Amino acid sequence: MAETADSVIIGAGAAGLMCALTAAYAGQRVILLERSAKPGRKILMSGGGRCNFTNLNSSPANFLSDNPRFCISALKRYTPWDFLDLVERHGIGHEEKAAGQLFCQDSSKAILDMLLTECEWAGVDLRCKTEVNAVSQQGQGFAINTSGGTLHCGKLVVASGGLSIPTMGATGFGYELARQFGLEVLPTRAGLVPFTLDVQLKEQLAPLSGVSCPVTVSCGDTAFREPMLITHRGLSGPGMLQISSYWQPGQALAINLLPDEPLQDTLPRQRKQQPARTPLQFLEQHLPKRFAKAFTEMHQWPSPFQACSNQDLATMAEDLGQWTLKPAGTEGYRTAEVTLGGVDTRQISSQTMAARDIPNLHFIGEVLDVTGHLGGHNFQWAWASGVAAGQTD
Repeated sequence: MAETADSVIIGAGAAGLMCALTAAYAGQRVILLERSAKPGRKILMSGGGRCNFTNLNSSPANFLSDNPRFCISALKRYTPWDFLDLVERHGIGHEEKAAGQLFCQDSSKAILDMLLTECEWAGVDLRCKTEVNAVSQQGQGFAINTSGGTLHCGKLVVASGGLSIPTMGATGFGYELARQFGLEVLPTRAGLVPFTLDVQLKEQLAPLSGVSCPVTVSCGDTAFREPMLITHRGLSGPGMLQISSYWQPGQALAINLLPDEPLQDTLPRQRKQQPARTPLQFLEQHLPKRFAKAFTEMHQWPSPFQACSNQDLATMAEDLGQWTLKPAGTEGYRTAEVTLGGVDTRQISSQTMAARDIPNLHFIGEVLDVTGHLGGHNFQWAWASGVAAGQTD
């Protein structure tokens, strides 16, 4: 015999857990389905195992979407301070790393345990190892055929996430379900993801694997000032991950290796004041020594400074201030932190996260075409969109 619930939520990640506890506290009977053996696996691995659970400076400007105003309502109604209040009520130690970025002092497990505790207190029925085989409309509600039997519900919430990190169980289930009900899904691609390089540049940089330095990286009209990390596969670090969400195949990146130096003035001054000094010695003052040596060898500038013509100095300034390279690609969904694109939000209510033409069908979190910057913004979207859908009868 089929079971009945007020709400069934598919996906026990950050957004699904938040939605479930919100709906249950509002008096709904909630069944939360998770295909994996355990809920919240991406929460546990996030932030290097310490979960960057929100950003105090999170605003709509920190999100990418084809419909950029969509996220405003939910983010206004559930703020980073609201989630921080929940964290502090549970006595979870936290610290601010970069401006606004809040991390657990100890382990990400504290955030997951908090959400699971709240779900338990609210009376959420969490069912792991449960596959959803089919979903169909039934009157004003839905019938969900699962590996554990058939469920009937008045409200269905899809919190199944995107395609990033398939080893953690990511699938395209949410997109397929949206299409089944006639909703458009915008093209998806990997975001917040490391770049790969062509063979020649990869070989040149390979000995520098593990070297990090602060840079400003730009692509088109967008720029981020954050560290770059050289890996054995290519370029990573916060700066590269951020710009990857704006990069399209074939585009070049421009990297300013010395963003604090007005190079057009600094280099001629070096030649005048310390003519016997070499460009390598100058760079070693500002960049990791291994990187300074490799970059100098790659560009073969005249040395010392007294041997440099005005044109040499102008070229050096451009090489350092606008090091231009074309990535071969990205590492793709395998290591991407998020999925860009997804369910077109023009078909979704910004108040309830419900499909406009099917008001009891809701989409929240990463499955929607809303993608945050690095630094806790994607978690804040999960909390805010989960609350918005959970508060709806």
